[in-house]
Amino acid sequence: MGRGRAKAKQTKVARELKYSSGNTDLTKLQAELTGGGYHPPAAPAVVDDEDDDDDLYSKYIDDEDDDE
Repeated sequence: MGRGRAKAKQTKVARELKYSSGNTDLTKLQAELTGGGYHPPAAPAVVDDEDDDDDLYSKYIDDEDDDE
């Protein structure tokens, strides 16, 4: 029974939103749509360490056990 009144109110609000120009802040809207203020994180610095071995598993090899 109360659905008619609620629907009439929703229709009224929808019409007001559709036809009123309102006080739209276009700069804020543009910033929101373009992601204004977002700065991607900087890429991590690449460190070229000459002491690194090319073999990933070489640190697990124990040279003392080669005698066996």
